[in-house]
Parts: sequence; structure tokens; C-alpha cells
Amino acid sequence: MKYRKLGTTDIEVSVICLGTMTWGEQNTQEEGFQQMDYSVDRGINFFDTAELYAVMPRKETYGRTEEIIGHWFKQRKKRDKIILASKIASKGDPGDIYWIREGSDKLNFNKKNMNEAIDGSLKRLQTDYIDLYQLHWPERNTNMFGKLGYEHKDKGDWNKFEDVLGNLQKFVKEGKIREVGLSNETPWGVSKYLEITKEKNLPRMMSIQNPYSLLNRTYEIGLAEVSIREQIGLLAYSPLASGYLSGKYRNETYPKGSRIERDWEFWKYRYNTPNLKNAVEEYCKISEKYNLDMSQMSLKFCELQPFMTSVIIGATTMEQLKTDIESVNVNLSDEVIKEINEVQKIYPNPCP
Repeated sequence: MKYRKLGTTDIEVSVICLGTMTWGEQNTQEEGFQQMDYSVDRGINFFDTAELYAVMPRKETYGRTEEIIGHWFKQRKKRDKIILASKIASKGDPGDIYWIREGSDKLNFNKKNMNEAIDGSLKRLQTDYIDLYQLHWPERNTNMFGKLGYEHKDKGDWNKFEDVLGNLQKFVKEGKIREVGLSNETPWGVSKYLEITKEKNLPRMMSIQNPYSLLNRTYEIGLAEVSIREQIGLLAYSPLASGYLSGKYRNETYPKGSRIERDWEFWKYRYNTPNLKNAVEEYCKISEKYNLDMSQMSLKFCELQPFMTSVIIGATTMEQLKTDIESVNVNLSDEVIKEINEVQKIYPNPCP
């Protein structure tokens, strides 16, 4: 396994991060334990979760993923071996998560909400600190979750960045969180947070958890330069585009129990696009031409990017997990990368 520094800290995280959002929904606690055991044995030291999980979000499964991780910490006694990342939900979510702190209309990053969210996560995780605490998505209206065009609809009903950082500082000083990060954020948002940190000597954002894959390279347009110049690397989620880049949906076959088969109504806003099928087919051809596993080729391409800190994988079977982790040992030739980039030119970002 390879490791990289988290932002400007001395914390080293594995280049593969274990995603957990299906535990408690598509996966049982026992299966979650198997995944954590195997991942740690293979050198992974970085887990990512959120108070919102499991996904699909439901009142009945709220916090369930964190509970599973907490039970594993208690039984395995390995909390000190793991860099643990979690996230706070906010009202910016496109759906109504009414069961979290009175509902999405009232969710925000004020001190009261943060205190309840952090204490709730700590209790479920059975730990007294979180290594990386992330803002799951912005409070303000912006073009996240697959939206390309920005529509300015600012009501001013969100906490100013200085106040958010000040609230986070309280929990850093208390030892409840070590570092802070962003998720589903824009170049403007990232830049403003970093600017205010410098001006006010407040906690510094150390990472950006945004989508990135062969089907969605929009991160390269504005955020890649910010990541490199400011040392605030990407934690890439959906690197296999919910399974499309494994090739398992090729020829429009959807295995029973797969994410797309189970929850198409939720995912269609991102994957019901004109050029998806053509792009996936071209990437499949490249993997076949060079005798590469498609999942591993897709993940390795993400890992190789100069703005990447860690690639978050999410598996529902042990076979998938083993394949994904093995991507760290795959080599992509210059020819493979050149052909991947040619496909991107023909079908740019079909699933943003």
C-alpha cells in the first residue's frame, strides 16, 4: 500500500480509502467487519463515513454505518490504527432529511448543530475523536451533485465561512476532531475557506471530497490547480461511477441488488445521460486491449492524478473489494493513459 500526507499535516493516509456508505443498507454488520478486517490487513488505514449513512438515506438507517464501525473498533481494539473521517449533514442536500436534527430546512453549521452532530457521531463510533471532520455539502445553494450550471439563488441564510471555521475551532481545541475538510465544494468555496483561515488564524481545510472518475473529470477544470497549489488534495468519491466503470452494466444489464438496479430513481440524475453508454464502451475496449481489469484501470487512473490524496472505494462484495484494493499494484502505460485521454476528448464528462 502507498501513503500520502493529508493536506499540510503529518498524517499519512493510504491512497485507497475504505468507503462505508452501504453498510447497514446493502451490507450487514458482519460484511462490514469482513471488509474492515481485510482492508486493514492489506495496508488501508483510512476509513470514510458520515452521520447520514447508510445510503440510501432513510430515518430507519440514520447513523447505522457509524454504529457498525463503532462496534468494530470496540471488538477489534484498532482505533489507533485508523485515520477516521466522518461528515456533518446540512440543509444544502437536494432531498428532505427531516429526521436529522429537525429536518433539512433547519440543518446548518452553527455551533449547536455541530455540537449535536459531532457528539452523536462520537457516540455511535465509540471513540473520543474523529481524525478528519468534513462538511458533507455546502449550506448555500450551488451546483453540486451533478449540476454543471451555476444559478445564483443566494438568500443569505447560511453561516458565513468565518463563523463555521470558528465553530470548528472549538471542537479542535476540545480534542473531538483533529483536522477539518470539505466535500462537494466549489473552487470559490475552497478558496474562501483558505483565505479566511490565513486572515483569522482559524482551522485549515485539509481535503476536498468530491466526485472524480473517468466519466466525471470536472474536478480538473478549476479545483485541480487549487488542490496542487494550496496542498488541499482530493478524496475522490464515486471513482467507479456507481459501478458503471466496472463494466458490470455493459449492454444495459443490471445485476439484481446492484446500486443502479435498486435505486435508479435516485441515481438517474447523474447517469441518465446521452454519452454514458458510448464512453463506458470505449473504456471497456481499452481495458480489454491492454488486458487490464476495468475497475482497476479506472481506479489507478484516479490514483495517478497529481491532485489526488486518496481514492474512496465502495464495495458490496468481498470479490469487489479485493479487486479494487489490488488496483494499487497495477501499472498504466503511457499508451493506456493517452487512449483514456482521447476518449475524454470525444465524450467529455458524460456523468458530472
